[in-house]
Amino acid sequence: MPFVVVLILLLVFFFLLPGLRVVQQYEKGVVFILGKITGIKAPGLTWIFPYISWIKKVDLRTITLPIPPQKIITKDNVSVDVSAVAYYQVVDVVKSIVAIENVMSAINQIAQTTIRNIVGKFQLDEILSERTTINQEIRAVLDQHTEPWGVVVSLVEIKDIELPENMQRAMAKQAEAEREKRAKIIAAEGEFLSVQKLADAADVINEHPIALQLRNLQTMAEISVEKNSTIIFPAQMMSTVQDVKKFLESEKK
Repeated sequence: MPFVVVLILLLVFFFLLPGLRVVQQYEKGVVFILGKITGIKAPGLTWIFPYISWIKKVDLRTITLPIPPQKIITKDNVSVDVSAVAYYQVVDVVKSIVAIENVMSAINQIAQTTIRNIVGKFQLDEILSERTTINQEIRAVLDQHTEPWGVVVSLVEIKDIELPENMQRAMAKQAEAEREKRAKIIAAEGEFLSVQKLADAADVINEHPIALQLRNLQTMAEISVEKNSTIIFPAQMMSTVQDVKKFLESEKK
């Protein structure tokens, strides 16, 4: 009986316990026996043959990969530093282990090369205004390269674009000139509308001469509000008063 107990204890300590493994909920475990893949373990507590087999855990979560700034010469020969960030996820755990040695390092290197190649095809103004298009092109190229590795690149975003100081000053001057241009255009449009309204008023006065006389009387009324003002009536003003009286009498009839 003691021999059986000792045997059981030996089996537990040297065969059962060493083979226990825990796979997290966000992982999958690829089992190798004597160097050959024999299966995939789901999350939870699992057991493998000790000493002749081992398990490689693969993270299935979306991983954020910062891409360091890349010095790029744009299509219009401007030097810029472009940094980005990529998001990828392993969808085939076997390929991610067998087809590539280090997935993160490989994606990082191919992402740097892809950013330099694609961003270099655009002019500076296009890089600043069409980031969405550039991001989509970079993601498409990365996805083609990473598909044989069992990895899907879900998103690529350009984080920052650093310009030389002289280019920043030139763009600031350009923006200031553009604002002045818009201000002058708006002022000119205001003058045009003002002149157009005056022309319309002149047409009305030309058709109805009494309107000008009434405007003169209204102006005098506005001036007379200030009691310290002295109003001098020109000779033609008397004829204006007479014209107004005649107009009113004609209206009464």
